[in-house]
Amino acid sequence: MANKRVFVAFAIEDQTTKILFTGQAKNKNVPYDFVDMSVKEPWDSQWKTNCRTKIKGCDGFIALISKNTKKATGQLWEINCAKEEKIPILGIYIDGAGYSDKPDEMYGILCKEWTWDNVKDFIYSL
Repeated sequence: MANKRVFVAFAIEDQTTKILFTGQAKNKNVPYDFVDMSVKEPWDSQWKTNCRTKIKGCDGFIALISKNTKKATGQLWEINCAKEEKIPILGIYIDGAGYSDKPDEMYGILCKEWTWDNVKDFIYSL
């Protein structure tokens, strides 16, 4: 069976936590790969086109939800894109974030605390 591809959306301010989160996929026995579209420069229409293509090619989508998410325009765009493309989405709370940090774009989408079981259960459901 081919590895599942899971897009990870995050606020750029949370890059260190994203690295820790995606590090678990580096184990050769893990049956999934994480994808992201991190950019160091302001994003443009070409970035959106490339990002949409990557999201469409994924089996699932995880949004890392932090206190920075509501202001993260790139991440919010990625979330909306995944919804438009009907990709299964899970929100994972990071760095002490909780329900009050959940952006409107995640309305109706399940968000859980960051545990291996929560991530694994989502990925295995894809």
